[in-house]
Amino acid sequence: MRKPDYQGKVRDIYDLGDKLLLVATDRISAFDYILPDEIPHKGQVLTQLSVFWFKLLDGVVDNHLISADVADLPAEFADRADYLRGRFMLVRKAEMFPVECIVRGYLAGSGLAEYQREGTVCGISLPEGLVNSSKLPQSIFTPSTKAEIGDHDENISFERCVDIIGVDDAQELSRLSTHIYDTAADYARERGIIIADTKFEFGKVDGAIVLGDEVLTPDSSRFWSVDGYEPGASQASFDKQFVRDWLSANWDKQGTPPHLPADVVKRTSEKYLQAYEFITGGPLSV
Repeated sequence: MRKPDYQGKVRDIYDLGDKLLLVATDRISAFDYILPDEIPHKGQVLTQLSVFWFKLLDGVVDNHLISADVADLPAEFADRADYLRGRFMLVRKAEMFPVECIVRGYLAGSGLAEYQREGTVCGISLPEGLVNSSKLPQSIFTPSTKAEIGDHDENISFERCVDIIGVDDAQELSRLSTHIYDTAADYARERGIIIADTKFEFGKVDGAIVLGDEVLTPDSSRFWSVDGYEPGASQASFDKQFVRDWLSANWDKQGTPPHLPADVVKRTSEKYLQAYEFITGGPLSV
């Protein structure tokens, strides 16, 4: 199999002319660093959960997916079919927007830090008295810039988003993002998962807006357990917060990231698999 035309933090991307082959590896990133250890089955979870959501949201928003069936792999990748099975998507090429569409339904992460300082999240005023993990009165659209590997994404105001992509597209991305989030959050909550926040990426194909990249996965979202949810503290999660917490306690975020202990790798893999099973109602196909 040839070398990727582009490598992201997690994905290897192959340009096939009129379409792309996206391969989700088991690499994991945190704090904008690619870590030296892989998480077993992570790439398969990201791909198969994205495919699940793309199909579930059909009719809510168009997307870039062509196929994730190994029978549709181009001949040049046939010798790697066993590895690629369950971790690749053939997708339409899209002109991607240079912003990430963050939707927050709960107060956490950088949003919590800003709220504690300013009473706002990305400049949006929120009611007084909210605490760590509080549910917001309604989901909010808080876009960010797209950073290169090694750089940090930057939260931006809606007005700055308008400056970057124009008012019509900014308004439509805000509408689509919150609608998709609300639809998915309702679905997931019935299955034991709170989607606290998430990141969407959109592009245009033939002038029409489509949902691209991955969608509503443990890499792009905070997944909390409905059981035991209680505002005022950090929540039990099904995402890479477990890795972030270990790194925060054991690394100053300078220089090369350390290797993760075997038990952290194992438990993180289990978290990803559990998230998949809760949401889809069945085991991952590996």
